[in-house]
Amino acid sequence: MLQRERQYFMRKTIKNFNLSKAIIPNSFTALNIFSGFVSIVFASRGEYTLAVYLIFAAAVFDMIDGLIARLVNTTSPFGVELDSLSDIVSFGAAPSFLIYQVYFFQFDYLGIIISALPMIFGAFRLARFNILLEDYDIKPDFNGLPIPASALTISSFVLFYLHNLQHEFSYTLPLTGLMIILSFLMVSNIKYDSFPKLNSKAIKEKPFMVIFMAISLIVVIIAHQLGLFIVFISLVLFGILRSMVNTFINKNNPEETELNSKEA
Repeated sequence: MLQRERQYFMRKTIKNFNLSKAIIPNSFTALNIFSGFVSIVFASRGEYTLAVYLIFAAAVFDMIDGLIARLVNTTSPFGVELDSLSDIVSFGAAPSFLIYQVYFFQFDYLGIIISALPMIFGAFRLARFNILLEDYDIKPDFNGLPIPASALTISSFVLFYLHNLQHEFSYTLPLTGLMIILSFLMVSNIKYDSFPKLNSKAIKEKPFMVIFMAISLIVVIIAHQLGLFIVFISLVLFGILRSMVNTFINKNNPEETELNSKEA
């Protein structure tokens, strides 16, 4: 029965799919995939800074394609699936290959395994997101760390690392820990906010996110590569901290927790 309903839903989706309207957002999705592929090419040549910039470019294209899809009302299961396929290239394979080339190559097969973790868990994260997504026209908050955030955290670290090679410091333990934590967070149930739209309603709904974005810009201008890494790692840690605070509050308010579970 479930298989029959799924087949009917997919046939209906294909029938209602408007290729002429969807070609614009899908073109940006294609640029997303292309940026990820070229990032891998540059990383294989040892041009790591360009590889990082291309992952950031992929993130920009990823943001634009979703925005345009909602503006021209072409959001669909097809677009969601295509977007996920591009994300696993640009934000899974590309940063994993980049961090292996830059740092973990020295640990041989163990380095390969550690480097592959964000790509593998990112794939699980995207599959879960696609299954749980109900309304294609509304961009919900994220259940688990979004794969672009993981990729940009890794890429910003690489950028910082490349500009601080003269420092005699072993990044092995903290970097390995970072890779494991990012991988776990992508498949966790920790909530992460989606970025607000640039309008008064969104600013009122998520004022702290808007303030964070403004502060982040200042930090990047002042601290450059280090500032960029601080911004993304702060975003990652904020989700963990908020989850811990909410867990503590719910633990001390069992009646409220029971009420929320009944409402859910």
